[in-house]
Amino acid sequence: MMSIQRWPEQGWTLLQLLLMASFSQAEELLCRQRGDPENPQLLMDGDIMLGGIFSFHSNWKNRRENYTQRPSPLECTSLNFRGFQFAQAMRFAVEEINNSTDLLPTVSLGYKIYDTCGSIARGVRAALALANGNEVTSAPSNTPCIRPAQVLAIMGEQSSSPCMAIATVIGPLHIPMVIHVFFQISYFATCACLSDKTKYPSFLRTIPSDYYQSRALAFLVKHFGWTWVGAIRSNNDYGNNGMAIFTETAQQLGVCLEYSVAVFRTDPPEKIQKIIDIIKASTSKVIVAFLSHMDMDVLMHELTHHNLTGYQWVGSESWIFDSQIAKLDRHHILDGAIGLSIPKAHVSGMREFILDVKPLNSTSADFFTEFWETLFSCKFKQSKSSSSSSGNQRECTGDEDLTGVHNSFTDMSLMPIFNNVYKGVYAVAHALHRVLGCNETCNNKVQPDPFTILQHIRKIHFKTKEGDEVYFNEDGDPAAKYEIINWQPTEHGAVDFVTVGLYDASLASDKQLNLLNKSLFFAQNSKLVPVSVCSEMCHPGTRKVLHKGKPVCCFDCIRCAEGEINNVTDSVTCVQCHPEFWSNERRDACVKKEIEFLSYEEIMGALLTAASLFGTFTTAFVALIFFMHRKSPIVRANNSELSFLLLFSLTLCFLCSLSFIGQPSEWSCMLRHTAFGITFVLCISCILGKTMVVLMAFRATLPGSNMMKWFGPTQQRLSVLAFTLIQIVICIIWLTSSPPFPLKNFQELKDKIILECALGSAVGYWAVLGYIGILAILCFILAFLARKLPDNFNEAKFITFSMLIFCAVWITFIPAYVSSPGKFSVAVEIFAILASSFGLLFCIFIPKCYIILLKPEKNTKKNMMGKMIPNSF
Repeated sequence: MMSIQRWPEQGWTLLQLLLMASFSQAEELLCRQRGDPENPQLLMDGDIMLGGIFSFHSNWKNRRENYTQRPSPLECTSLNFRGFQFAQAMRFAVEEINNSTDLLPTVSLGYKIYDTCGSIARGVRAALALANGNEVTSAPSNTPCIRPAQVLAIMGEQSSSPCMAIATVIGPLHIPMVIHVFFQISYFATCACLSDKTKYPSFLRTIPSDYYQSRALAFLVKHFGWTWVGAIRSNNDYGNNGMAIFTETAQQLGVCLEYSVAVFRTDPPEKIQKIIDIIKASTSKVIVAFLSHMDMDVLMHELTHHNLTGYQWVGSESWIFDSQIAKLDRHHILDGAIGLSIPKAHVSGMREFILDVKPLNSTSADFFTEFWETLFSCKFKQSKSSSSSSGNQRECTGDEDLTGVHNSFTDMSLMPIFNNVYKGVYAVAHALHRVLGCNETCNNKVQPDPFTILQHIRKIHFKTKEGDEVYFNEDGDPAAKYEIINWQPTEHGAVDFVTVGLYDASLASDKQLNLLNKSLFFAQNSKLVPVSVCSEMCHPGTRKVLHKGKPVCCFDCIRCAEGEINNVTDSVTCVQCHPEFWSNERRDACVKKEIEFLSYEEIMGALLTAASLFGTFTTAFVALIFFMHRKSPIVRANNSELSFLLLFSLTLCFLCSLSFIGQPSEWSCMLRHTAFGITFVLCISCILGKTMVVLMAFRATLPGSNMMKWFGPTQQRLSVLAFTLIQIVICIIWLTSSPPFPLKNFQELKDKIILECALGSAVGYWAVLGYIGILAILCFILAFLARKLPDNFNEAKFITFSMLIFCAVWITFIPAYVSSPGKFSVAVEIFAILASSFGLLFCIFIPKCYIILLKPEKNTKKNMMGKMIPNSF
């Protein structure tokens, strides 16, 4: 985890070390010291030695090297109390084990602890010194320089990049003069890359991998609905790898990054200023900071300088529970921050041991002096730095009291990390206990080597005195569990790190993130969850349309088209409704379509029904008049039987229009078209017979003509029957082959279902209409030919006019029927039936009724018979 830095200018030294390590072992090895010796800052002898690598300083003096002479040793600056606390935790664990009668009862542990100053190169030098030692051997030149391991295991480093470099050097490589594969246990290096056992087979850690933390942060961001966030990371292995996993998981969850920038504590001011400018120009209100505490420290100074408030910070475990970062936040920029931390821990006696620093005076005088002067802001008389110190600093006595001191050294907020150091030392001790076969005593004759201990330490599973379980998985990592921390302000202006939730990677995916029922504070101490989205969510009834060239979180909300719905939020598609359903006005639900057909209840259906009944009663009334005056000349003219049959067929024509009204059914569909076809053929056949009678009567008046005997009443009846039977046969064939049937028409109207009668066979339908048309045209032609016959009452004129109306109605019916939607097409067909029926009724019978009722003087045989009409007629 934590800070991983760039390789400093001491790269030359590291390169020298690596080249030395890569020499092949020959038959004879020269045994001599190369480079300056590395001396530990803290040392205690023991039967078995452990190594420790910590950053007692956080920086070093930059120098320009000309490489004409050997570079001078690294000069460390900026004493880091945190690194010293970690070292104290290791010392506490070692001394507790040495005082134990249950663990390694007859074996004492010692330690060599080195300071790396936060330098990768110096960390590698310290690791090689721990592995091989610094003593200048007196062995002759022909004696192999092969000695037992100087330490059994190495505790550290706290940062991922130094751990990677150290693990690469001391792990899989067999270095000259080193016959063992060493292993290291880190307490704070969280980079997921270190779980790769093909590259780092001898690396273990007591802190979870960032793979789980990065995913947990992504789930946390998604939980609060923040889909548009900014990201800042440490420019090292910790930050780059952690942010890469976060970005991948966030994309899977639909979270987008507006920007992703990297920062390192040694960056020039102009680069950090550029990051500040990016934050100011952004539209996202949430910043995910995957930073080491040292990089966050540098960034906080700039944030404070610019008073950059109003942003919701989401932090990694490196800084989210660091009280020193909170103390730097004088403008409350980070108030309401939320993030992950290692679960709280308590190790009895550790706090008192860490604060007891006086015994160090006898261990490392130089380091103790610097530490004491920095801790109490004073100077010893004999201090190397006393000449350059400011004159107003007081003199150190060595007896200062820590009781009134409040700084990062006395702050125990990092106790979970101290506990990780503690568990790492105990893990080595338990593995040794097993290898040495310790019971009441240990087998001191066995010389443990690091490789054997590494095999056993992978299998250990024990509990500390505080009840914490310690074990490693196949990747050398512990179980991934985090507390969710929220920065909440107190009455005194300080910050409380309140645990508001838990994350456990061992649970099912939907149960890993668990927020407790506690009040959360967000940016600017608001209890309302801030909104950070590129585009507002698309509500039900709309769909997302992405902006070209922008992240998927930036989109427009487009209303669903007619017939489509969307009942979820932020959907990219709308769903087509079932054909029997249609979208409602809000486009969020499908409602059943309205079923449309020509019914009796609506106005149009009622009017057509009334017209049909009116035509029926009118026809019946005309028939009644004719029946009452059946013996009058005007009724007996032109075959009264055909007149009554015509009136009967017209009655059927009016009534058949009623079959077109109402909900279509299987029987009504077959009845309406066949009844229409047959009744109209019967009607036209009667008119055709009456027309032929007129023509034949005229021809019969010519000398020598006996045509009337071939077209008497019997022949007229047979002709009507024959013409009608032909239509009946056509209808039978139509009904048996492919009859009309009820159909739900979804295509005609989008939001309605039209119940109509499908024709079945279009050929049958047009055959029925075509036959009616042929008879109507034939009748029209014959009536037209007889229109000027010299009769006092020539019925052919009225037949001609009636057939003209009939043909006109049905010719205009075709385009009107085709272009009318839904039930209106049925209404057009009914109107055509009624119009043509009324045309025939009025044109043929109303003139006769007029004479019968109003002009009875003309209803005489003499008036009916002209000079050219024979008496027989």
